[in-house]
Parts: sequence; structure tokens; C-alpha cells
Amino acid sequence: MSKYLELRKIDVSEHIEKKNNLSYLSWAWAVDTLLQQDPAATWEYKEPAKFGETLMVFCSVSAFGKTMTAQLPVMDYRNKAIINPDAFAVNTAMQRCLAKAIALHGIGLYIYSGEDIAPDVTVKEVEPITDDDVEVAKGQLVLAKEAGELKEKFFKFSPQMQERLREFANELKKVA
Repeated sequence: MSKYLELRKIDVSEHIEKKNNLSYLSWAWAVDTLLQQDPAATWEYKEPAKFGETLMVFCSVSAFGKTMTAQLPVMDYRNKAIINPDAFAVNTAMQRCLAKAIALHGIGLYIYSGEDIAPDVTVKEVEPITDDDVEVAKGQLVLAKEAGELKEKFFKFSPQMQERLREFANELKKVA
């Protein structure tokens, strides 16, 4: 079995930090787990890139004979890029980027696909989404758009419902 396949099966759910409906893997736990698996692992931060008045940070993690690089904008609590970020915001983004680069080696990668459970954990079967469920959700999106909360409402739906609503939500965004 490849090291990646082994690492992606690690259940990291007990080490997820939640902030405003977003999931983050604890960078300290990710580093500890990485170094237990590969004591020779190293990481390096690249020079941040400017995009207008915002910054993107980069981190490369070398482990298991392979280097993986992740990037992450410096963001606020709403997941929006920060204009002229201060040192604390840049440091926070760098540590989150480190956890993301470690995840590219398999540890907690599933978090970044919006899942909160490990890939090989058994879960109860999800009820199928009916056409009536979709129509109710569309009505909720219309109301959310009027309140200026379309994006926030969309991401509160399950991934299966999001898939069913994606085209409708994109059309709704276009309507002035």
C-alpha cells in the first residue's frame, strides 16, 4: 500500500477546528502526525504573492520523497481575502497553508473536499433527495438572495443538495 493511501485513512475528526461553519485541521496536530510518519519531513514557506491589496501564501512540504505545495489567500473569519493584512493574519494563513500542504500527502485531505468524516468510516445511508425537497430549497435560496445571503445559504445545504441546486443558484446570481 502506498504511504498516501495509508495516510488518507487516518481519521482526523477529533482534531478539526470549526470556525463559522468552516473546518480546519489543527496545524500542530498535522505537523506532529506528519513527523511521526516521516521524521525527515521538512517544510518551507515561499514569498507571499500580492494580488491587488491582498496576499496569497505558499507552503511546500517535503515528505516520503515527494514535495507538495499548497497556496492559501490571507482570509478573514468569513473566508474573504483581507485587504492589507497584518502580521497576525499572515501568520494564521501560513499555518493553515502548512496544514493544507500536509494534507496533500494524505493526512486529512478529505476535509478540503467538504467532508467531516474519514473516507473509510461507515456512515448511515443518506435519504434520497426528492424533487419536492429541491423545490423547497429553491424557495429558500430565493429568500436568501433577497436578504443578501445566497452564498451562505447555499453552503448550508448538503453536498448532494448543492449539486442539485448548483445550476439554479448560478442563474439566481445573474438576476439583478
